[in-house]
Amino acid sequence: MDFVRKLVPVFLFASCVLLVTINDNRVEASHRIYSRLQSVPAGEVKQLHRTAYHFQPPQHWINDPNGPMYFNGLYHLFYQYNPKGSVWGNIVWAHSISKDLINWEALPHAIFPSKPFDVNGTWSGSVTILPGNRPVILYTGLDNDKRQIQNYAVPANVSDPYLREWLKPDDNPLVLPGSDMNASQFRDPTTAWWHGGHWRMVVGGKRKHRGMAWLYRSNDFKHWVKAKHALHSASQTGMWECPDFFPVSLHGKNGLDTSKVGEDVKHVFKVSLDETRYEYYTVGKYDPEGDIYLPDNTSVDGRDGLRLDYGNFYASKTFFDPSKNRRILWGWANESDTADDDTAKGWAGIQAIPREVWLSPDGKQVLQWPVAELETLRGQKVDLKSIQNMIPGKLVEVKGITAAQADVDVTFSLASLDKAEEFDPNWEKLDAESVCALKRSHVQGGVGPFGLATLASQNLEEFTPVFFRVFKTKDNKHKVLMCSDAKGSTLRPFDIKQYRPSFAGYVDVDLAAEKKISLRSLIDHSVVESFAAGGKTCILSRVYPTLAVNDAAHLFVFNNGTEPVSVQTLSAWSMSPPKLMNQNLNF
Repeated sequence: MDFVRKLVPVFLFASCVLLVTINDNRVEASHRIYSRLQSVPAGEVKQLHRTAYHFQPPQHWINDPNGPMYFNGLYHLFYQYNPKGSVWGNIVWAHSISKDLINWEALPHAIFPSKPFDVNGTWSGSVTILPGNRPVILYTGLDNDKRQIQNYAVPANVSDPYLREWLKPDDNPLVLPGSDMNASQFRDPTTAWWHGGHWRMVVGGKRKHRGMAWLYRSNDFKHWVKAKHALHSASQTGMWECPDFFPVSLHGKNGLDTSKVGEDVKHVFKVSLDETRYEYYTVGKYDPEGDIYLPDNTSVDGRDGLRLDYGNFYASKTFFDPSKNRRILWGWANESDTADDDTAKGWAGIQAIPREVWLSPDGKQVLQWPVAELETLRGQKVDLKSIQNMIPGKLVEVKGITAAQADVDVTFSLASLDKAEEFDPNWEKLDAESVCALKRSHVQGGVGPFGLATLASQNLEEFTPVFFRVFKTKDNKHKVLMCSDAKGSTLRPFDIKQYRPSFAGYVDVDLAAEKKISLRSLIDHSVVESFAAGGKTCILSRVYPTLAVNDAAHLFVFNNGTEPVSVQTLSAWSMSPPKLMNQNLNF
């Protein structure tokens, strides 16, 4: 099969933006609402692209993971949910529990609009566990004046192991926006941390075009005072949604309690940029006495900075898991095309696989890896024998597994980098996605493109390639591009409502020294979630094939570079669905 000929380029003409930014002090709406899709009967839910092992309710819209936590032997996931339809609207805090982060049981909704301080919305927030093992939800409510204000909720019965019922005391709200602040750009309180006799929390905001992490302090968790200065801010970044602030150890993978400070600790500050719909983070030092966070000189704020995931991933949240001494990251991957009556599936959005997160040995970025519990779903295994010197156009199918529902881990080895393409200096002005769109998997290179063709039809009429391409810069260093390209993922006609980007990011790896690079991809019907070089660069894509579905899906390894590439190791597993995936959500 001529792999070069089969990879046909297609192009993205438009994308959709889910949030509408409002610049005055009123909140008319913050999301586009499709009232005609607010109610889709369960019997009409289509299962063709429904995920099997990524977290998802039986039907309807979900978004941000609000306040995941570990409490009394159970993992709790709270998330934004529309109980009435497959698009954003009518948002409540849905609540599910698990013993293993894999099998989930749905509980009654934790909080929903019901009081004057949240009558127009119960939006994102977090959970803090206070001394005495007392969890408290912090969340953003929309009051009668449609201001974004910060509230709290507590368990009705803390001895209930499931924490089924939550109360919103009448002494809410905790925090109101100041008269000099934009009341429509003030939301998503973080998990609080304790130091020097006071609790601290951050609320995301915006001042003109400057992103703000407003800092508040309290000695009793009820009376909060705004600090004189923000914890952190950055110009020309726009609204900072869903901020997250947490410590990471300088030594090893162990997670840290959110209140941990010290010389052996760095901090990570993450924001979701409303203007780009992507997430960015910096690594730096937190001064707990001055309550200031300063990014290292290797980290930059805003759209030129590091991203937790270079794909369809937003509104993430971390929490400390004391049972296994780790920090876990969770993010939301939106359904990309439910704005159309013809494509509404009755459900929209998933949560990414929970990831363990820790600081890289060089201290410049965080590493991420799927939680080990995911491996309990592995079934039939295939080990592909070492394939030496895959020549240009070489295509090898990985058989013997369910390619539409799989976990595949491959390591490529490179004999030589001599033929790496020159990196065009003009590309320095472009983001990685733009370079990937120019240098897609059908464009032959020197070292690469090589990687996996996932969710592929037998004759490659449609497929989602996840691949690497190596460039050489003017100073004779190597730049490694990772792409997850959705443009050829489906034969469905292109229109303005389709979103098929060339997701991409660069991988900070010294190929000249290591001569190899690994790739792990979690394939789940409409999800391809990939981790390069042990979690240095991650990309989650949502795709909707028409031919490559269920048993008709295939998985290939390919090389389309002139330099031969070898498969050093490849292991792939069929993935079983969990025994329990958030069923009985009928509240």
